[in-house]
Amino acid sequence: MGYYYGFDITYFIFVIPPLILAMWAQHKVKSTFKKYNKVQNFRGLTGASVARRILDMNGLNNVTIERVGGNLTDHYDPRSNVVRLSDSTYDSMSVGAIGVAAHECGHAVQHAQGYVPIKLRNMIVPFASISSNLAFPLAIVGLIMSWDTLIYAGIILFGAVVLFHLVTLPVEINASRRAIATLDENMILADEELDGAKKVLFAAAMTYIAAAATALGNLFRLLVLANNRRR
Repeated sequence: MGYYYGFDITYFIFVIPPLILAMWAQHKVKSTFKKYNKVQNFRGLTGASVARRILDMNGLNNVTIERVGGNLTDHYDPRSNVVRLSDSTYDSMSVGAIGVAAHECGHAVQHAQGYVPIKLRNMIVPFASISSNLAFPLAIVGLIMSWDTLIYAGIILFGAVVLFHLVTLPVEINASRRAIATLDENMILADEELDGAKKVLFAAAMTYIAAAATALGNLFRLLVLANNRRR
C-alpha cells in the first residue's frame, strides 16, 4: 500500500475520511449552536449566571468567571482557576449558551475532584504540544533520507499527540454528562430546553471524536509509509 500511478493511496485511505468527518463535525456544532442560540430559557438566566450557580453549588467559590472575545471560545483555565465564557455565551440567555457554560464548569469540577482522565491529559499536554510540531517533519525527513531513526522518532512523537486526543474524549464527554445532569437535577432548564442543550453538547463532542479520528488516521498513515519503505 503506497503510491499508485502517482497517487499516495495512504492519504486517501487514512487522511481524507477523517478530514471529511472533521469538516462535518465543525459544521454540525456551528449550525446546532446557531439554532439553539435563538431559543431563550424561560427563567431568563444567562450563561454567566448559570456558571456562577454551578460553581458555587460545588463549593468552587474560588473559581472566577471572565468574558473572553470570540464565538465558542469558551474554556476552563486550571492554571488561573478561571472559567472563560465567550461573547456568544456570557450574557446570552439561550439554552445553547447555558449548555456550553455548564460544560466548562464541568471541567472545573473535574479538576476539583481530581478526575483521573483530566489529570492524565494535563500531564500529556506539554509533551503533546512539542510533539505536534516535531513529529511530521522528523518522519517526513526520515522517509526522504531513508533514516529509520528519524522515521520512528517522528512516529513515537506523534503517538503522544494521538494519546492526547484519545484521553481528551472521556474528559469532554464526562464534562457534558456532568453539565446535563446538573441542569436537569437542579431544574435550571425545563425538559424541552434541556433537549436543546443536549444537542449542542453532543455536536461539540463530535468535534473531539473527529479530531481523534484524524490523529489516528495520520498515525496509521505514517506506520504504513514506514513499513512500505522497508520492503
